[in-house]
Amino acid sequence: FVDVAVTMTDSTIPLTSGEWVEWGNPNEEKYHQYMMEYSPMNNVQKGKTYPACWLTGGLNDPRVAYWEPAKMTATLRHANPDNENPICMKLDLSAGHFSASDRYKYFRELAYDYSFLLDQLKLAN
Repeated sequence: FVDVAVTMTDSTIPLTSGEWVEWGNPNEEKYHQYMMEYSPMNNVQKGKTYPACWLTGGLNDPRVAYWEPAKMTATLRHANPDNENPICMKLDLSAGHFSASDRYKYFRELAYDYSFLLDQLKLAN
C-alpha cells in the first residue's frame, strides 16, 4: 500500500492492528514519524518529474482499499501537472486483492500490465 501511515492507523482494516507488532503502531509518535519517512504518499515532491507509473487496484480488495491507488495517482499528477510521463491508474471493479480469480480474466488483466510496460519500453507498435 502507498498511504502507510493513514492505513496503518485504521484498526478496522483487516490485518492492520495485528501487524503493529511487526511495523509499529502509528498511533504512537515514534512509529508515526518513522512511517512518514518511507510512506510513498507522504514523500511525493512538488515539481519533481516522476517516471511513468501504472497503479492498479480492485474495488473489492479488503487489504488495500481502492482509494489508495486513486489517491496516489492524484497526488503524483497534482505534484507535477507538466510531467510528460504518464501516471495511469486501472481500477478493476470486480476484483479483490489478487486481481481476477477467473483464469481468462486474469490473463486479460495481465495483458494491460504488459501493454503499459511494452509501451514505455518503446516496444509496442
